[in-house]
Amino acid sequence: MNDFTNEEAIATGAATGTPPRIAILIPCYNEEAAIAAVVRDFRAALPEACVYVYDNNSKDGTMDRAREAGAVVRQETRQGKGNVVRRMFADIEADVYVLVDGDDTYDAAAAPQLVNTLIEDGYDIVSGRRVATGEAAYRPGHVWGNKMLTGLTALMFHVRLKDLLTGYRVMSRRFVKSFPFTAEGFGIETELTVHAVRLLMPMAEVDTAYKERPIGSVSKLNTWRDGIRILLTITSLVREERPLIFFSAIFLVFAALSVLLGMPVVLEYLRTGLVPRIPTAVLATGLMVLAFLTLASGLILDTVTRGRWELKRLAYLAIRGPQAHRTSRKSDREGP
Repeated sequence: MNDFTNEEAIATGAATGTPPRIAILIPCYNEEAAIAAVVRDFRAALPEACVYVYDNNSKDGTMDRAREAGAVVRQETRQGKGNVVRRMFADIEADVYVLVDGDDTYDAAAAPQLVNTLIEDGYDIVSGRRVATGEAAYRPGHVWGNKMLTGLTALMFHVRLKDLLTGYRVMSRRFVKSFPFTAEGFGIETELTVHAVRLLMPMAEVDTAYKERPIGSVSKLNTWRDGIRILLTITSLVREERPLIFFSAIFLVFAALSVLLGMPVVLEYLRTGLVPRIPTAVLATGLMVLAFLTLASGLILDTVTRGRWELKRLAYLAIRGPQAHRTSRKSDREGP
């Protein structure tokens, strides 16, 4: 019996088993100039997939252009990419999810390869690492900010990715349906990665072309404002997911201040037997008490976080993984 590769099964629907349901998720805000091309390109790359465009209060004709191109169009009124993605993950039922920005900067032709990598190798998330095809495609400020934030996240969460903030990802059902996130804006990319890392999910990164926006399409990303928001998201995630590290850092600050203020008082007492600066002594003592209270809080919260991690891990494992479709298709092709 002839064998088929997973990529051929995805592209042509030739597999005799139950093919995976693929949903293409496109969050949009004022992308009238680009959205039609994005929908057409992804429908051509993954003809068996259903394309969903969620509009986020656009003031132009984004919804009309997306509908004309053949997408299922819905609306999320709460502003922010994180709010849109949260709604998409809740509403849409599929086995494989392709999340991509609606600005026509990502390569739709790479989608079958990303989906194939997810299913064939059993990953839960495959990220498209941006490789700029032109100097104007990836602004220097964004490149620097991405490297800085990626490096910080890698340090805090041991992430082995080169492009943390890519907007092109393919995810399994068990990733999407086990993902409780809180980000409202562009911090969603950080939460997606940290969620995968904390639950020990298999993940990969594939190079994909990254091109300039089409004429008439304007970036919604503000380098400094959104960079600070992403940095605050990383800080919040460290507090929630690695509280011992977060509160230990605060402990060190308070303890260092206490020692700096209290050392002269102690030396003076040892030399003369007097404590002439009582307010300084009280302040130094209070700071040290706060330091150890902070450390104790970190230890307690670390235990609580461990319990939350175990519950999220169990919820994740209760959902069928991406290789289930690979196994069923392989069995059907090989026969009894």
